Amino acid sequence: MLKGIPLIISPDLMLVMMTMGHGDEIVLADGNFPAETCAQRLVRCDGHNVPDLLDAILKFLPLDSYVPKPAGLMAVVPGDNVKPIIWDEYKKIIQSHEPEFKEFEMIERFAFYERARKAFAVVATSERALYANIILKKGVVSAEEA
Repeated sequence: MLKGIPLIISPDLMLVMMTMGHGDEIVLADGNFPAETCAQRLVRCDGHNVPDLLDAILKFLPLDSYVPKPAGLMAVVPGDNVKPIIWDEYKKIIQSHEPEFKEFEMIERFAFYERARKAFAVVATSERALYANIILKKGVVSAEEA
């Protein structure tokens, strides 16, 4: 164990974050997401939810300030009568770490799967909320932050 690292961050997840470069993407996947099918690198975080992981990850991982929307959500499929209230929670969590964050990129379902296949890693969770998948694009750590 190390000081100051949330217990929800496993050694495998920390390794993934440490080896990601600027512009690499990480997917936090809900329990329904085909994580095993899509992942180049799969990190299992069974028993955890996405909001807790998102908050813990953003203590270490800066979002990309060079793109207008460094976080993306899987858009609700047309005709699906779901209102993902978890998105409001995500926005609050992100803004607590990245106050300049404005809005999410909305990504069509199959385009989201394609992005996930190209992502640096997919983190599989036990999140039960529908449409709770989120992609984060890693930014840079400045010399002052390091």
